[in-house]
Amino acid sequence: MGMQENAHIVWDWNGTLFHDNDAIIGATNAAFAELGLEPITLERYRALYCVPVPKFYERLMGRLPTEIEWEVMDGAFHRHYAQHRVRCGLTTGAVELLSGWRSAGRSQSLLSMYVHEELVPLVRGFGIETHFLRVEGRTGPSGGSKAEHMVRHIQALGTVDPARTVVIGDAADDALAARHVGARAVLYTGGSHGRASLEGAGAPVVDTLEEAVAEAERLVA
Repeated sequence: MGMQENAHIVWDWNGTLFHDNDAIIGATNAAFAELGLEPITLERYRALYCVPVPKFYERLMGRLPTEIEWEVMDGAFHRHYAQHRVRCGLTTGAVELLSGWRSAGRSQSLLSMYVHEELVPLVRGFGIETHFLRVEGRTGPSGGSKAEHMVRHIQALGTVDPARTVVIGDAADDALAARHVGARAVLYTGGSHGRASLEGAGAPVVDTLEEAVAEAERLVA
């Protein structure tokens, strides 16, 4: 194994390890309804989604939401998402891949833009917490990019070499965050973005988490 041993994966949560597309769409449409906007389909969501999230709303509304509209939508989204997410589970193969990576003597962590105090019990509830050196969600305001969080995450891990680290996520923002710290990224098409909107991000694009881990192994070989 040799070099492989100090390889590290930073996993994304929503749309990557956690298969929550239905909850995301349900919550997005509930948020839209509060402002009298038309519901959108999963296809349209996956074609248009971007961060920061107000920019995504601009693509749908034709203008940036006002501060008050953004607060209303953000609040509604999180409220409805909490109701919808209870019906969602882990992505196919996630548990096996996490335990396989760990039992090969490699490390992994979880960095999400989902609220930290909601994330931790959820991860714990699925019985996968012990696979990660660190489980970290968002503690600041909603709507930002992952890059700054990634810097702090890598620093907090301490022993992890960014050059031997691969970020696995479902958004172009995951590739940006990886580049920001000198890590690599693999993007998975099963979450918030379709293949077309991921291919411009300059990272390998895969259709399953199994392929994502195989690609991560190749990148740090």
